Amino acid sequence: MPNTPERPRRIRVQRNGPLLVEGPVEVVGEDGEVTVSNRSTVAVCTCRRSQTLPWCDTSHRCRDRHRAGPA
Repeated sequence: MPNTPERPRRIRVQRNGPLLVEGPVEVVGEDGEVTVSNRSTVAVCTCRRSQTLPWCDTSHRCRDRHRAGPA
């Protein structure tokens, strides 16, 4: 799915969260496997904790709470 100069992909970066990418998208993994989503926006995991890579499953949220310690 090539981008066009008329409308480049928009990617929103979130601190301690996934990359939000306007779709549709193709993600090429390290092994060359291509994963496709036709959704209007997808969350791409950047912490590598997700069980549904390359898509974010919010696993980063649980880890961040544990690091914060007891309230």
